[in-house]
Parts: sequence; C-alpha cells; structure tokens
Amino acid sequence: MARRRRRDRRRTKDQPAVVSPGLPGGWYKPLTEEGLQRIHEASLTVLEQTGIEVQPSECRDIFRDAGAKVDESNNRVYIPRGMVNEALATARNEVTLCGRDPRHDIALGGTKVNMGTGGAAVKVLDIDTQRARESTLADVAQIGRLVDALDNIHFYLRACVARDIPTEILDTNTYYAAATNTTKHVTVNAFSVESVREIIDIAALIAGSREALAERPIVSFTACWTVSPLRYASDTVEVLTEVVRQGIPVFLSSAPQSGATSPAALAGSLVQINAEELSGVVYTQLLNPGAPVVLGYVPSVSDLRTGNFVGGAPEFAMMHAASAQLGQFYNLPVYNSSGLADSKIPDIQAGYEKGITGLAAALAGSNYIHHSAGFLESMLTVAYEQYVIDDDINGAIMRAVRGIEVTDETLSVDVIDAVCGPGGAGHYLGTPQSLEMMNTEYYYPHTGNRQTRDDWEDDGSLDMWTVARQKARRLLKTHQPAPIPAAVDAEIRQRHNIVLPPELAGQA
Repeated sequence: MARRRRRDRRRTKDQPAVVSPGLPGGWYKPLTEEGLQRIHEASLTVLEQTGIEVQPSECRDIFRDAGAKVDESNNRVYIPRGMVNEALATARNEVTLCGRDPRHDIALGGTKVNMGTGGAAVKVLDIDTQRARESTLADVAQIGRLVDALDNIHFYLRACVARDIPTEILDTNTYYAAATNTTKHVTVNAFSVESVREIIDIAALIAGSREALAERPIVSFTACWTVSPLRYASDTVEVLTEVVRQGIPVFLSSAPQSGATSPAALAGSLVQINAEELSGVVYTQLLNPGAPVVLGYVPSVSDLRTGNFVGGAPEFAMMHAASAQLGQFYNLPVYNSSGLADSKIPDIQAGYEKGITGLAAALAGSNYIHHSAGFLESMLTVAYEQYVIDDDINGAIMRAVRGIEVTDETLSVDVIDAVCGPGGAGHYLGTPQSLEMMNTEYYYPHTGNRQTRDDWEDDGSLDMWTVARQKARRLLKTHQPAPIPAAVDAEIRQRHNIVLPPELAGQA
C-alpha cells in the first residue's frame, strides 16, 4: 500500500529569524553572589600574597614602575588590590569584532552569546576515508568555507594546525587561509612579534588601510600568555605586548587543568584562573589604558584517576558557566569554551558532551564561546561533518538562550478562546498564530531527523553522522565565500610568503 511521505521542513536562510548571534543569556548561575565575591577577594589575596612569576623583562619593569612589588630572588611580581581596581576601571566593557561582511559583526559584553570555532588540532578525521590524518593548510581553508556557510557558527578561530608548511610562515598563511575563506570575524594565534605585524599588515590590506582596520577590526588575537600555575610565558608576553600596543582586540587565554596545574577543588581552580586573568588586565591596561582586551577563562578538568585531560565533563561545563559570571561581575567581556568532546568520532558521546558544555556556557551568558564546533578526541582532532552537527547543536542552544517571550500576543488568551470556545475547532493546527509563528518561535534542525520511522527508512535509514558528511561535502563543493579583491590578493602575495593555492582562496 502506497504511503504518503512527509519530509522534514529544514530551514536555512530564514533560520536567523529564530536564532541569531548576540542573544542575551545569563539564565544559569552556578555561583551565588556570595560565592562570586569570595572568589574575587581570594583572587586579590593570591595576587598580593603569592604573586605571579615574571622573568626579567620589559613586562616585569612595567609592573615595577607602576608600583607592584618585585622580588628578584624568585622572579615574582606582587600586585596590590588598588592596582587591580584601577585596571578594571579603564578596561573596556564591550569589545566589537567585525567581519569582512558587516552582517557578521559581533559585540562582546554583558550576557551576549556568540559561538564559534577554535583550537589547535593536529589531526583531521578525513571526510572520505574516515581515518584520522595530519591536518593541513587546505583544511584551515576548507573549514573556513564551512564556517562561512553555517549560520550558527558565528566566528572563525583557526581550528587546526597546518602541519604541511614551515613554522616560519605558519602564522601568516593560517590567517590568510582563514580570512579569504569566510566573511565572518577571524581570530588568530601568533607565535612571534614579527608574525603579529605581518598578520596586521595583511588584515589592513583586506580592510583597506590601517585606519580602516582600527575602525573595523576584522582580526583579533588570542594570547596564551600564562603557563599555569601563576607564571608568565616570556615569549608569549612579548606577543601580547605587541598586540596591545597595536590596538587590536586580544583575548587573555589562560587554561589551567584542575588537579594538575590548578587546585582539584573547582572553586580553587576558579580563584587561580581569576587571579591570572586579573593580572593580565592589569598588565594590558598599564600598557594601553582602554585597550580592547577580553577576559580569557579556559579552565579544564583532569580525570583524577588517570591524570588525563577531559573536555566533556559536567565540571568543565560548570566552570565555564562560572567564568561567564565572573566576567559579568567585573562587567568585562569573556572568552571561554564548550564542545571539547572526548569522543573520537561524531557519536552519541560527542553529542551529549557538546550539548552539556555548550548549553551551560551559553545559558550563563558567555560572550565568545570558542571550541563550540568541530572538535573530537579532547582537542586533538576535528571533523568536517562535526562542524555541520555542531552547527545544529549550536542552533538549538541559541534557541534555549533566547528563552520564552511573554507578551500580550504570546499569552494567547484570545487564541485559546477562539479555539476552545463555542464553534472553535478544538485544535490549533492551521490557526493564523500557528502559521505565523512556525518560522519564528521554533528551531528546526537541518541535520537532526524528525521523520517517522517509515519515512526515514524509505530515505535510506541514514544516521546523523552520514547526513552531516553528505551536507559537508555538498557545502564544500557548492559554497563560495565572497573573495577578497584580486588586486588586494596580489599585493598580499607580493608582500608576504603565501603558499595557499589561489583556488583555495577564492581566486580563479
């Protein structure tokens, strides 16, 4: 007997009517107000009493000249409470990151939520063989194209390391591959002062001028300037110093691991990472008061039975939500993480780990949630199809962040009366309200399946991993991000050692 087949209505271009970048969170609060205050006070005590290890350097001289106590016998800098308060007063409450396309500009601050990529994976789950292989510069470019095409990945922080090119040209080529393959905001890492200057030069060429870049920063940097516990990394501090002096937005990324490089007690880990972050705010504001700096809490968890890094744990989720609260306590923007699945493939474990950690950070109101898409194997591996799946997960998360709007219209008193009163249909299917709100009130998954079993079987009984792989292949084949002008591309290639083939940068 023939069956009438019903297929999912999967929305694409009109989906932003339901969810969009920058929706306000702040619903989930794992810390009480008293807990926040106590963590703040304990952090200030750590900075005054234990201090930060800073090797002889310009950085240490800047702290000393500003009034911090320096003990040269153990290379420690002790930062008084008053210095922290002064820095907090000059730090920006909001930092804007711009895309090549202004539609993708995002503002970080308050409880505004944005979710994107990140990391330094060294392996890619090959989309054809399904076996892990070394990541390449082409992967950086191709992942950028996926990010450009997927609505619920709001920015692109390079996700994997191009292991097929020399280290000395890694930073500039990574930025170029990312920036030419998405019109969304691009965040980069740099491992030398020279790389910072070269990346800013490329960004200025794309933006139109150095002044245009200052007006609309289409690039930002992460700086992992600490080596927990409570120690500055000398080389990275020089990179941070250069970025701050250039006036480009920068994320102060600190990533202690509870039970290994921070206390096993979650509150103690938060005290330590908060002390590290506050010291970074002090240093950057001494360099350039009002510099566009974002708190970069990336606390992680150890499995204390083995000592292994764990990214998908509920404790990881809670600490990142608590980090969002700390940012709101200081009224400063926050960068942190979600989606660091420990699973090796896009399976059930990856799904629940990403859902738990992403929902916690977003509902808490984290501003720049990196690592939210693509990751597997505790940050070691990314997968093309995982970006598609995570875009779907992020969409559902952002719908939860949006919450439930209560207005005269949504209370629906008149609609209820019309349906349930005399002469009413007794159901809401086909009412004007249902038709009007089906595309604004509800998020529809583009990869998750809601068909009946019979229809699903008729369509091939495909699991989500397979559907996502098919969609990733289709996007890579058909989606073409807006290229940078050919003349600009030619000048970039003339001034810098760019090895990405022109066709992977959108240049015919």
